Amino acid sequence: MQDFMNAIKEKAMSLQKTIILPETEDERVLIAAHKILSQKLAKLILIGKKEVIMQNAEKLNINLDNAEIIDNQDPNLVNELGHAYFELRKHKDVNIDEALEQVKNPNYFANMLLYKNRADGIVSGSISTTADTIRPALQIIKTHEASHRVSSFFFMQLKDRLLIFADCAINILPTAEELAHIAIDTANNAKLFNIEPKVALLSFSTKGSGKHELVDKVKKAVEIAQELEPDLVLDGEMQVDAALLPEVCQRKCKNCNLHGQANVLIFPDLQSGNIAYKLVERLAKADAIGPITQGLNKPVNDLSRGCDVDDIVDVVAITAVQANMNKGD
Repeated sequence: MQDFMNAIKEKAMSLQKTIILPETEDERVLIAAHKILSQKLAKLILIGKKEVIMQNAEKLNINLDNAEIIDNQDPNLVNELGHAYFELRKHKDVNIDEALEQVKNPNYFANMLLYKNRADGIVSGSISTTADTIRPALQIIKTHEASHRVSSFFFMQLKDRLLIFADCAINILPTAEELAHIAIDTANNAKLFNIEPKVALLSFSTKGSGKHELVDKVKKAVEIAQELEPDLVLDGEMQVDAALLPEVCQRKCKNCNLHGQANVLIFPDLQSGNIAYKLVERLAKADAIGPITQGLNKPVNDLSRGCDVDDIVDVVAITAVQANMNKGD
C-alpha cells in the first residue's frame, strides 16, 4: 500500500490542487492539514474563525501559516454565497432567509466555495455523517447527469494484490442500470490511478448456476455496462471465487474474459459490499482506503468518523488526483 499511496502523493504534489477542509474543530483535521502542507500535497482552505484555528494550532504545536482560512460566518461571504445558493435551490421552495442561514453550515459553505471555483475538492466527514457530507454536494455540485447516482469505492490493499470494492457505502439497493454505472465509474477511477480495470459484477451465482431475480438484475447490469462500454474488460454474473481465482474461473466459466484476475469487484447491494470490505479489512488485515466518492461533477469525499490523521492525509491526496480527472493530464 505504501508504494501505491506514494505514487498518488507524488501525483498530488505535481498537481497542487486546492482542497477544502470544513471540519476544523477536529484536531485530527488540523494535524492532517499540517502534514499536508508540510509535504506540499495540496493547497488548503480551512473553514472557520482564523483566531480560533490558529490558537488551536499553537496548542497542538503545528504550523498552518500556509493555509487559507475562510470564516463561514463572514457577512459578506455569507451574503454572496447565500444568494448564489438561493438561485440554485429556489425551485425547491428554499427562500432567501433559509439560504443565507444554510450556507453558514461549514459543509454547505465549503460546497458553495467549490461551486464558485474557489477550490478543486472537499474532504469532510471526520465529525459529520455521510448524509451531512454528501447531501450538500448533491444539491450544489450535482452529478454528471441528472439521472446519475453518486457511488463510492474502497482501495483494498492485501498482502499480494490491490483490489477496488464498490459500492460499499452509499447505494443500498441499486437497480441494474445503477449497478452498470457504478461499474463504469469505478473502472474510470481505476484508470485515473493507473490501474487497468478488470471488472467483475458479483452474485451468489456464476453464469446461471443460480436462478433468482437478484441474479437477473446483475445479468442485466452486465448487459448494460457492456453495451455502454464495449471495450471495458468486464464480466458477470459471477461468484467472488470465480472472479479472483484462475483455477476456479476455469472450472465455473471457461469463456470468462477476466480469467480469474478481476481487480474491480462490484457488489450487488450495499449490505454485501459493506460486509465484504470490513471482513477483508479485519480478517485479511487489508488496508482499506475510502470510501472515495464518485459520480459528482467535482470530488467531495466522505471520511469515516473513526478515521485517523493519516487517513485524512491519504484521502486529500486521492481527492487532488480525482480533481484532475477531466483536465487532460
